[in-house]
Amino acid sequence: MSEPTIFEQIVAGDIPARVVYETDTTIAFLDANPLAPGHTLVVPKEAHERLRDLPDEAAADLWAAVDELTPRVEDAVDADALTVGVNDGAAAGQEVPHVHVHLVPRFDGDGGGPIHGVAGGRPDLSDEELDDIAGRIEG
Repeated sequence: MSEPTIFEQIVAGDIPARVVYETDTTIAFLDANPLAPGHTLVVPKEAHERLRDLPDEAAADLWAAVDELTPRVEDAVDADALTVGVNDGAAAGQEVPHVHVHLVPRFDGDGGGPIHGVAGGRPDLSDEELDDIAGRIEG
């Protein structure tokens, strides 16, 4: 049995957190190492490492919480905008192997960039490659 993640410990009440939202299936709390004032993590209470592992109902509850919290977080810190982000897997920068959504308030001139800045260089894909990828995603 592996050690419980920090999020499992927060859900269990073993580690304190500044909880800002809670339902039977979802919890949200301020990030202990925020990128901006109000940086909030939205987490399913049941441990699942990747988005693909989340049962449909848990995913629906998670995204409903994100939808509800986005304007609340933005308004609480008088942000100009908000970035919603998920690092889904270690290669994407996921540091805690438990699904979580970041709500990061953004401010004019904060020095942060668009989501396109998270991956190094951009691939040079031909129309054929793009068509092939689109077809595989479609199924």
